[in-house]
Parts: sequence; C-alpha cells; structure tokens
Amino acid sequence: MDISKVAQQAGVPASTLRFYEEKGLIASVGRRGLRRLFDAAVLERLSLIAIGRAAGFSLEEIGLMFSPDGQPRIDRQRLDAKADELDATIRRLQAMRDGLRHAAACPAPTHMECASFRRLLKAAASGAVRAPKARVVASAKIQG
Repeated sequence: MDISKVAQQAGVPASTLRFYEEKGLIASVGRRGLRRLFDAAVLERLSLIAIGRAAGFSLEEIGLMFSPDGQPRIDRQRLDAKADELDATIRRLQAMRDGLRHAAACPAPTHMECASFRRLLKAAASGAVRAPKARVVASAKIQG
C-alpha cells in the first residue's frame, strides 16, 4: 500500500507515518519512487499504536509492546498498572469537576469566602492538585 493510502485509511498524516517509521514502530516494505510502501498489516499495527496513545502510553512504551518480528507482545502487568493510573486520574478529575461545579454555583458572596473553594486552594498549594502531564510531541504532528 502506498503511504498516502495508509495515511487515509489510518486517519493520520503521512508525516506521522514517517515519524513512526523513524521511531521503529512501523516499517515500510519498499518504495515506489520516493513514496514509501507498506504491507496491509500496518493498519492493524497503527490501530494498536492509536489505542496505546489514547491510553496514555508513550511511544517508547508502545514500542516495547511489539516483539522484534512485529507481533504484539503486550505485558498484562503494564496494562494493569496503566489502568490503575487512569483510575487515579479519573478520581482526581472528578474531584476537580465537583469543585468547579460547586464554585460555579456557590452562594457565598465571593469565592474566597467559600469554604469548599478555600479547601480547593489549600489542596492546590500542597501540590495535591496538578495539571495533567503534557504529551511531548516531536516535530511531526502526531494524531492518534
């Protein structure tokens, strides 16, 4: 399959495919002129990469999920640990959502006079409230 067809079917730009190839996540099987060619199986591999990215795995972690022959080799303990991380993130985000909803509807004259908002400020000062980790994106735009 031509790189443009793979990009279209996978829903990612060709630059992402070239970046993934550079990182060793996928491999082209040849070229037609300057255009990379891929085996149709690359679409399944790209789907696995997309699932890994959506779950919050880094590209390096995703790379470890493939054996040298390209077959998936997914560590179940790593999946369980990531699920635990997601549970913690969900709890933190739910608490933040609840605090924001309260602050939006709080009957106190000002937010600074609201006991719940003050607790949220105290949690932020202690480091308990933090922004989610930003994904590091290389020069290629990674989507998926």
